[in-house]
Amino acid sequence: MPGAFRTTIGISRTILLGVAVLAALSPLSVAGAADGGKTPPSCSALSFRPVPPGAVDGTQNAGLYRSRFGTIVLRAEVVAGQATTYFVEINGKRPDPLKGALPASVNGCLNSKHVKTPVPSVGAKCVGDRFRVVVDHGARQSYVMLFALGGDVWKLCGASAL
Repeated sequence: MPGAFRTTIGISRTILLGVAVLAALSPLSVAGAADGGKTPPSCSALSFRPVPPGAVDGTQNAGLYRSRFGTIVLRAEVVAGQATTYFVEINGKRPDPLKGALPASVNGCLNSKHVKTPVPSVGAKCVGDRFRVVVDHGARQSYVMLFALGGDVWKLCGASAL
């Protein structure tokens, strides 16, 4: 029996040593993967559904996207169980609206995401059957744009420079 006990202790020490080595190396591999020089895609689109009718009044989450580059939340203002308008929060903050028209530099990104240009505006209230958030990192300035689908036409709800 004493020989079997020594073998068990030897195996336990080997396993413990292996776990210690993995624990020591794991922060290096995580830091290397997160810091691997990756940049956000030059153009991306996220699609969201509207909040269902009968939702609780107030501000409700309609959709959430989280990546290593940040968090995008689509929120809805709900009154009497119906969404009255939608807006986007980036990393927990509502970005300042873009003053003026969309720059021409975003047209290539929008067309690649099946949003026809020039884009009509939705007006004062952002409501629709579906929603799409398009993020363009292609130009010197990055832009985030929220679109609502009405019928089969995407309409611009708002845009912000990041």
